[in-house]
Amino acid sequence: MRLGHLRLIKPQRLWPYQAVSEIQDKAVSRYLAAKADPSLTPPNPTIISWESKPVYTCGRREIGTVSPETKAALRMNGKADFHEALRGGQTTFHGPGQLVAYPIIDLKKHKLSPRDYVCLLEKSVIDTCAEYGVKAMTTANTGVWTSPTQKICAIGLHMRRNITSHGIGLNVATDLEWFSRIVACGLPDTRASSLQEETTIPVSVDDVAKVFVDKFSKRLGIDGVDQMDDEEQYMRYLGIPPAN
Repeated sequence: MRLGHLRLIKPQRLWPYQAVSEIQDKAVSRYLAAKADPSLTPPNPTIISWESKPVYTCGRREIGTVSPETKAALRMNGKADFHEALRGGQTTFHGPGQLVAYPIIDLKKHKLSPRDYVCLLEKSVIDTCAEYGVKAMTTANTGVWTSPTQKICAIGLHMRRNITSHGIGLNVATDLEWFSRIVACGLPDTRASSLQEETTIPVSVDDVAKVFVDKFSKRLGIDGVDQMDDEEQYMRYLGIPPAN
């Protein structure tokens, strides 16, 4: 059975992590409110597709454990930011040239277990890579890889009452030097890769985002995509003031 339309929120500029976190939290709260009050109409499945200003984030297992010295080193005198996140996984990087996609869906409505959902995300990324002639795979470690030691996409999720948040970070044309400052996702003896590194086909975050959203929506059983790329429009929709 096909299930409605996917609402795509797509900022058209580099956004700071905290600003998108606020958008995500508001979208999640709309789902949770509908679960608590049956008189409210549940929102459509939503995905936030964006390109971040440079930021390092750690997962919930590392909250409170990263030293001030490490945070300062990662911030590099203001070149990057650092934030703690409620997602699973460990420290990773988001920045220019990377597609970050945060789906907010109700797993129960789509009859998905958490593991099913991780597999759906991984397969959607693998499908996306294939469009650019890149053979990607899964391994024993979460995420998508181009070899057992080269990771092209990180996955970190949070779920509350079966409502998903956070998602994927797919390296499109990312400066991979950013990853040299961390043990990405806590996996030593591995390195980051990108679509740009793996293919001769020209790539851009916008184009890759369109492919990923299409692959993801089809695997989820969605009829179509309603894109909201006007900042004032989706801020009004979510009931929060526009970011500066």
